[in-house]
Amino acid sequence: MKALITGASRGLGLALAGALAREGWELVLDARGGPELEKAVAGLDGVRTVAGDVADPAHRAALIDAADGLNLLVNNASTLGAAPLPALAAYPLEELTRAFAVNTIGPLALIQGLLPVLRERRGAIVNISSDAATEPYEGWGGYGATKAALEQLSNVLAAEEPGVAVWWVDPGEMRTGMLAAAGEDAEAAPRPEDVAVPALLRLVAERLPSGRYTASGLAR
Repeated sequence: MKALITGASRGLGLALAGALAREGWELVLDARGGPELEKAVAGLDGVRTVAGDVADPAHRAALIDAADGLNLLVNNASTLGAAPLPALAAYPLEELTRAFAVNTIGPLALIQGLLPVLRERRGAIVNISSDAATEPYEGWGGYGATKAALEQLSNVLAAEEPGVAVWWVDPGEMRTGMLAAAGEDAEAAPRPEDVAVPALLRLVAERLPSGRYTASGLAR
């Protein structure tokens, strides 16, 4: 089995990569920082790293080339956008454009490029979302808008591609660098490997129906 995970140098992406590697998956892993990615995944077997930015078409093409025989695409790479988190009335539009390029357009472009092999292999897509996509948290409007758009893309894709499992997942609050950058108490949050990773592994193992899931809802 082969998976492509974006944003795999830390946080949820790295934790999921470790879990799948231990189960014997072949992995293609992406992150913006090449040295950080190489250091993070050192010791994992069956790993190919392709460093770059998912907003860059040339990098996406390299990922698609590396993902022959793919069974699972995990669109995890994200950017918080402007920080400290601004109100929408003052949100820098250049930062918002960049956030949509990484959080929404990049994942869709990878999906478009990888759908032929995923259709052939009856594969699956995981799009990592957030409760900010559905809840009106002050300051989270820019990031939440990108994830809301990703959720609706996932929703329509699930209807259009019945042979491919499409899951969009709210992992809940986790101890990540992104949460810390948002000014939240990241240290008080649970680790990704304790909450989100078991939920994602269950989705893959049981091949649950396409749809929106939360890590808490998938907890046994």
